[in-house]
Amino acid sequence: MGDMTDRRTALHLLGLTAVGGFVTFRAAQAQDLPSVFSGFWSEEKPATPELSEAGPLGDTVIGKPGAPVTIIEYASLACPLCRAFHGKVFPQVKKAYIDTGKAVLIYREFPIGKAAQSAAVAARCAPAKDYFRLSEKLLANQGKWWGQQAALDPLYKLVQETGLSRAAFDSCLANQAMNDGIVWSKQRGRKLGVEGTPTFFINGQKVRGLMSFEEMRGLIEPHLASAKPA
Repeated sequence: MGDMTDRRTALHLLGLTAVGGFVTFRAAQAQDLPSVFSGFWSEEKPATPELSEAGPLGDTVIGKPGAPVTIIEYASLACPLCRAFHGKVFPQVKKAYIDTGKAVLIYREFPIGKAAQSAAVAARCAPAKDYFRLSEKLLANQGKWWGQQAALDPLYKLVQETGLSRAAFDSCLANQAMNDGIVWSKQRGRKLGVEGTPTFFINGQKVRGLMSFEEMRGLIEPHLASAKPA
């Protein structure tokens, strides 16, 4: 009970609430998350064919296909915990596992709220080569565009450097096929048991919540060990 009491106390001091195991708060409050928010829920589940199926917009893959560990991440660009993961943990995961060919990351959209939906579409509107870098930029700058509705002028300023014109940006945001593709990704995530962000599947094992690098390493290493020739 002590850990839960400490967690609730920290949430109360920051003016936050916990609902169903998830933390809800304004993106602008997520500059520095205290260590009390570290922690995750892990569930062993066999991989399903649906898990490997790319959506109508395709998957964004970071790393070498065929690596012994596949990490699938469902994220919302308005999620402060996703921002914390990509700002502090993912660079370490990339250096230790993705850049060395031990793991590959598949990044998928799971927008929570209208603003997150607009941001996800905006990232898809940019050239494919810029998608993941732009998604991380949108995460890092949540406070500039986040709200009940996305602030489109600041959102475009973040996208503009990819060479996308404002007319093309506005047209793409209104593109029904693009919006439907993002919705498809979220609906498929729900069918796979995704209830919030970030949620990861590490070789089919569902992991929910913000993890430290050490926690993620503890989940990756056993898969690497089992992949080694006897």
